[in-house]
Amino acid sequence: MKHNYLANGTELGVVAAGFSHGQPKPGVAIGPSSLIASGLLTQIEHDLHYTLFFDEVVHVYHSLLPFEDPPHNNMHRSLAVSAVNKRISEQVYKQAHEGRFVLTLGGDHSISIGSLAGTAEAIRDRLPGKELAVLWVDAHGDINTPDTTISGNIHGMALAFSTGLYRSREADRFGWLREEQLINKEKLVYIALRDLDKAEEVILEEQGIKRFYMTDVKEHGIEKIVDLALNHIGADSPIHLQYDIDALDTSEAPSTGTSVPGGLTLEQGTYISKRVHDTGNLIAMDLVEVNPEVEPEGAAKTVAAASSLVRSALGQAVR
Repeated sequence: MKHNYLANGTELGVVAAGFSHGQPKPGVAIGPSSLIASGLLTQIEHDLHYTLFFDEVVHVYHSLLPFEDPPHNNMHRSLAVSAVNKRISEQVYKQAHEGRFVLTLGGDHSISIGSLAGTAEAIRDRLPGKELAVLWVDAHGDINTPDTTISGNIHGMALAFSTGLYRSREADRFGWLREEQLINKEKLVYIALRDLDKAEEVILEEQGIKRFYMTDVKEHGIEKIVDLALNHIGADSPIHLQYDIDALDTSEAPSTGTSVPGGLTLEQGTYISKRVHDTGNLIAMDLVEVNPEVEPEGAAKTVAAASSLVRSALGQAVR
C-alpha cells in the first residue's frame, strides 16, 4: 500500500523505553522486554516484512536519573521524567527524520512527551506545512497540569506538556520543549475514554479537544467512531497513534497499572489500529503501560493483546 508520509514504508525504527518514573508502580519498565521476548519484533520483521532499525537495547536511562528527585510543583520525579523524555525525543527524532515508521515501546505513558516531540519536530522538518495528528487511545485523558493533578504522577500530565497547555520555564523540568516539538490540539482525538478527573473534563471542554468515550463506542459502534475520528483529523495529516493498553477492557488486558473496566474488546482495539494503518498516513505508534507484575497470571494475555494492536497497526489483517 502507499505510505503518504514515509520515505520508505518498509523501514521501521524501534525505540524500547523501559521507563517507569511517570507513575509509582513497579513492573512497567519491563513492558518492552516482555513484548520483545514474546517475539513481536521477529514477527514484524519476518511476517510483515519490515526492515528493522533497532539498537537491540531496552533503554533504562540509569545515567540520566538524578540522585535526588523530590516532589516539585505538584509533580513526582519530574527531573527524571524530563531528562529521559528529552533523550527519547532525540531517539525518536533520529528515526523519524529518516522517514521511517517509528515504534516506541514503553514503559509508562509519560514517554509520549518525548516520542511526540520527536515525531512532531521531524514532520515539521521533513514536510514543511504539515501538522502531526495524534490519535490517543486510552481510558484516561492524561491532560492534567501540575496545577490540577491529584496524583502528581506525570503519566497523567503528558498531553498538557505535549500540547503546550502547560509551559515550564525550568530547563531541567520540560523547559527544553520547543514550539516545533509540540502538537496541535486541534489535531488531537481521543478514543475509549472512561476515567477522567473533573479537572480534565473542564480542560477538554474549554480547549475543544475532540474525544469519544466508551459510551459513544457502545452507542454508535467502533466503525462509526473511527470514521468520525479520522474525519476530524482529516486526510492530509501524518498520524501518530498513541495506544495505552488500558484502553482495552480489563478482561482483555489485566496486567496494567490503571486498569478500568468497560473498555474496548481486543477486536475493537485491533480494528482501530488497522483502520489507521489503512489510511496510509500512519507514521508512528507508541504502545505503553504493559505491566507484567500487575496481575501476573494475566501477563501473557496482556502482552499478546498488545502485540496484536501493534501488528494490526503495521498492516496485519484483522481476523
